Amino acid sequence: MAGIFERIALMFKTKANKALDKYEDPRETLDYSYQRQLELLQKVRRGVADVATSRKRVELQAQKMSSEMEKLQLSAQRALTSNREDLAREALTRKAGLQQQMDDLQAQHAQLQGEEEKLVRASTRLQAKVDAFRTRKETIKATYSAAEAQTRINEAFSGISEEMGDVGLAIQRAEDKTLQMQARASAVDELLASGALEDPTGTYKDDITRELDELASGASVENELAAMRAQLTGGEAPQAIDAPEATVTTVTNQEDQA
Repeated sequence: MAGIFERIALMFKTKANKALDKYEDPRETLDYSYQRQLELLQKVRRGVADVATSRKRVELQAQKMSSEMEKLQLSAQRALTSNREDLAREALTRKAGLQQQMDDLQAQHAQLQGEEEKLVRASTRLQAKVDAFRTRKETIKATYSAAEAQTRINEAFSGISEEMGDVGLAIQRAEDKTLQMQARASAVDELLASGALEDPTGTYKDDITRELDELASGASVENELAAMRAQLTGGEAPQAIDAPEATVTTVTNQEDQA
């Protein structure tokens, strides 16, 4: 049972990692890392400032203590000059106590100075690393942005190519349909002309019928023209030209008569 739960947990972790990887922007990750490094650098610098402040405080205490020791030294000399050996001894005793404190302050000062120097060196190294990381970060971000733009351009071109392919297919289908309709119209024309199909409207005429109609029309025009000439010259109108009878029959009717 435990193995099953482990496998399920691993599966969810894998899917979560894939989802995070899909939506993760490396530029944001780099900026976040750079911000964290800056915060760390600021902490180191504050540490340097704190140690330097403590060192300076110790130096001020040492200066004050040194001034007091000098005063006690002068007081002991004056007391000894005044034959007050007891006061001189007391002044020197106090001076000795201050000297012990001075030694402690000097040791503390040396320790603080060493810590300060270490922090300064660490801060300098960290500053160099942060600067290098910033340069590298900007380079990576610029490269990533260029790659992202190129990818989008390629995807755009790919989309255009697909659309052009669809347009090409549409044109091909339209041309095929046009050829099919032209072939169908031609075939119907041939079938009507051959009589294999009957024209229900009666408007279709075969070649012979069309020739007879053209002759009849031509004869009518000649007769009318001759009559107009006769009127102009005052003569008799010439005999009308007989036009052949234009009989409109379909192949189907001819076959019925036969």
